[in-house]
Amino acid sequence: MKTVNKLTIAFMLTLLGLTSLHSQDWADLKHFEEANTLLSETENNDDRIVFMGNSITIGWLKNRPEFFKDKPYVNRGISGQTTPQMLIRFRQDVINLNPKVVVLLAGTNDIAGNSGPSTLEMIMDNIKGMSEMAHANNIKVILSSTLPAYDYPWKPGLEPSGKIIALNKMIKQYADKQGHIYLDYFSQMVDKRNGLPKKYARDEVHPTVKGYKVMEPLVEAAIAKALNE
Repeated sequence: MKTVNKLTIAFMLTLLGLTSLHSQDWADLKHFEEANTLLSETENNDDRIVFMGNSITIGWLKNRPEFFKDKPYVNRGISGQTTPQMLIRFRQDVINLNPKVVVLLAGTNDIAGNSGPSTLEMIMDNIKGMSEMAHANNIKVILSSTLPAYDYPWKPGLEPSGKIIALNKMIKQYADKQGHIYLDYFSQMVDKRNGLPKKYARDEVHPTVKGYKVMEPLVEAAIAKALNE
């Protein structure tokens, strides 16, 4: 019995230690710290574009590295992140890199509750905060629609599809009002369930190569528009 109690206590202390460690860098500010330093030291591109987002953004680089090759595209996606986490790291991972344009793709993990309960208004507040920071630093803003999702495999039963539609409406209204570019992936990828079909995402959330190939001409058109404004 004493051995079991000791093991239980040890496990709890380890868990508390890991939780404490994570809470010290909740926004994962260390994630791109070295890469940002190297980028600043080695590259000076006048047409730099930063892609800011979550696993969908970083998955783009992993699944379609050729799309980013030999282009002034900088990927700053972190898997699982929500908009409040992105807002915290926005200065170091976007503004300090001096891009011409930022492409923001976010919101689905907030709806999934990855960092706790979140209303659509809370999500929009964070998107507005990042947009305002970019605008204040003369960075053009592209606000992407949240991709369709009928369900989340890691949190089933949340019925996110209606919330995503409502969020995208709010993002578009804000983009139009502020003069930002609204990038509509949703209408080009959605199926009859208001979800993301398996032909574009095996888990119906994270795009496959085929899914990213749908997104690529759309984002490049938005970037060209931003650079020409």
